[in-house]
Amino acid sequence: MLQHPVLRRLLPAFAVSAVGDGMAVVAVAWLAIALSTANDRALFVGLAVAAYSLPGAAGAVLLARPLRHLSGRHLVAVDSTLRAVTLGAIPVLYAMGRLGQWLYVALLAASSLVHAWGLSGQYTLIDEHLPRELHTAGNALLTGFGMASYVVGPALAGLFAAVAGPGLPIAIDAATFAVLAVAAFAAPGRTTAASPAGESGARSPGFSAIARNRVLAGLLLLTVIYYFLYGPVEVALPLYVTGSLHGGAGLLGLFWTVFGVGATAGSVVTGLARRLPLWPTLVVGVVGWGAALIPMGLLTLTVPAMAGFALGGLLYAPYPALSMTVFQRESPAALLSRVLAARSAVTIVVTPLGTALGGPLSGWLGAQRTLLVSGLATVATGLIAAAVLLIQGGRV
Repeated sequence: MLQHPVLRRLLPAFAVSAVGDGMAVVAVAWLAIALSTANDRALFVGLAVAAYSLPGAAGAVLLARPLRHLSGRHLVAVDSTLRAVTLGAIPVLYAMGRLGQWLYVALLAASSLVHAWGLSGQYTLIDEHLPRELHTAGNALLTGFGMASYVVGPALAGLFAAVAGPGLPIAIDAATFAVLAVAAFAAPGRTTAASPAGESGARSPGFSAIARNRVLAGLLLLTVIYYFLYGPVEVALPLYVTGSLHGGAGLLGLFWTVFGVGATAGSVVTGLARRLPLWPTLVVGVVGWGAALIPMGLLTLTVPAMAGFALGGLLYAPYPALSMTVFQRESPAALLSRVLAARSAVTIVVTPLGTALGGPLSGWLGAQRTLLVSGLATVATGLIAAAVLLIQGGRV
């Protein structure tokens, strides 16, 4: 990747931005807690976390016409610029005492409007600049940045929130997206993606291409269920830490840090193991992540809960990179950015939907039982996927 001028310039900016996004895992929820009352806390935390990503699904469809011909780096630039501006407004308004709950949610929602295209742009860059046999390694490096960000990002967010208030981590997150925007706009390369000859006039060619391909459709269905069942964890975990474990922002950050350690190790293994079997590894990741949540749903002991979360990160990490490799291999080359944007639109929807469900579910069952239900349902999903693979001879 360092041999290509575009990737060489963008990799440090991707790494910096990933740290900022890792801080947002704690910062978004923690500021929501600060803006809420005891009566509406669970519901509002779920709403805020969902708003940080959910509108990206609408943007994937509504903004398809103006964005579909942009190159990978310019998709990244547009997304990161919007995030820098909207997220940067949040700490300013909070410091002025003018940040209400609904304004906070609105700014988070605006920040995510182009994010499906931004994610598409990242992995389109891999396809544009690396040969096919290196796609998994390139994908693993990008997802590895995100996983590694959990090692330092949440811990820094917890520290900054404890010392200077919950607005500072979001301000830093905005600054990291500004760095990525500048790097993406300044990187060399074409500004538009190659247009296919005889391009289809379909309104959503990315969705159509997925629907026509049994492999992509099957993988997307598994991903939808998997990510939806992950969603409640983002609400239940901070409530579990503050409730069952009687901890604060620092402990919550530490939970995400140990997850990041495990996930970083998993990403490194994925990038180095070029012959890793795709489908068995994907299924093992689903079952393993669900199993890792079960101890948290049964115990109120901090160390075993953290150990399970770290193991969950190790098993979760290969899934994003390997599933993206399948999409890159199976998608029509001329429609890749649109197929990836369509995939991102769906995955962006399902995780926040699960997160939004996590609010009332945590209020009804309690945070710890919500973690248990999420874990058991995820294990069941992975076992069903394994059975389908056996029936289909190892391929959807």
